[in-house]
Amino acid sequence: MSRYIYQQPDWPRFHWNQEAISTPLTAVRHRQGRLIGRMEALGFPQRDEAVLETLTLDVLKSSEIEGQILNPEQVRSSVARRLGMDIAGLVPADRRVDGVVQMTLEATQNFAKPLTAERLFSWHAALFPTCGKGVTTLPPVPAHYSALGTGDEGTAKIRIGAWRDDAKGPMQVVSGAMGRERVHFEAPPAKRLDAEMASFLDWVNRTGDVDPVLRAAEAHLWFVTIHPFDDGNGRIARAIADWALARSENSSQRFYSMSAQIRRERKEYYDILERTQKGTLDVTDWMQWFLGCLDRAIAGTETSLGTVFHKDRFWKSHIQVALNERQRLILNKLLDGDFGGNLTSSKWAKLTKCSQDTAHRDILDLVEHGILVKDSAGGRSTSYSLKEPS
Repeated sequence: MSRYIYQQPDWPRFHWNQEAISTPLTAVRHRQGRLIGRMEALGFPQRDEAVLETLTLDVLKSSEIEGQILNPEQVRSSVARRLGMDIAGLVPADRRVDGVVQMTLEATQNFAKPLTAERLFSWHAALFPTCGKGVTTLPPVPAHYSALGTGDEGTAKIRIGAWRDDAKGPMQVVSGAMGRERVHFEAPPAKRLDAEMASFLDWVNRTGDVDPVLRAAEAHLWFVTIHPFDDGNGRIARAIADWALARSENSSQRFYSMSAQIRRERKEYYDILERTQKGTLDVTDWMQWFLGCLDRAIAGTETSLGTVFHKDRFWKSHIQVALNERQRLILNKLLDGDFGGNLTSSKWAKLTKCSQDTAHRDILDLVEHGILVKDSAGGRSTSYSLKEPS
């Protein structure tokens, strides 16, 4: 009796109930198209900001799924530098952070390039540079879906940029304390990897036979089932899914994070993987879960990109107003939420390096145009707030 899906005689001929997934597929494709249309309507600065926020979130959450917490400011700075964005407050990034960012951007920015063994090896090598201060490893959590002894912090030596060799025994996905481990999955033997990966890479680069979103779901499952590396398989599987999703949209710009949604649903993610990998080649349940997760990820942009959408609405509602550089500087600080306290003429003068009289004139001009309103609360200094656009 076959214990794992790859032991089925027809492996890897996945199939699913097309009728069962047609409705969720149509829904997610519709939501995907609406989001892309909405983002294309944004101004270029807001669109760039949306890409920066999305990729930062994606890197942070994909690592967090595996129990690794990266420094958010380092991740944001690394993404911005690699995209050539000129933003304030850039900080140096740890090599580990730079490596994860490099892999994520290489997958999505070069979505038109085929997936090859050499490309996967370069992603894997990027994930495992010398450890630094930019990452903290969390203690194991129940049913955490990862190889025992990851090697990330020197607990075990792993092969970098090469398929695993199973020199220390079969690759197992386990959870639980030493001596009481629970085996969730055992990957195919290392001697099968060359043939398994050749078959996978031949399939994943084809186009036209399956909807691209379904290909992303199938590619994620297929790769993580082969589990070809000593460590990092989950992160690379999610990068492959992002590569496939970018292909489905024919765009390198990412406006939603599948990894962030998987992080919210981590237990369900591991549970559906385990059930599917111990089941038959009918992967309808996996496809339904993936489509639902993707739909929720796209819907989540309302929250994750809330500031970006708010800024876009604000500037479009005041597009006819002639503003000077001082006014734009302060308004952007207010919109970004990093002004710090109440807006007064003295703070305005200090931040823009102008006189108190000039600051007062700038503020009154914005009040007259309905952009600022005087706060009702009394005090020693008059303060002002943004008026929300209708």
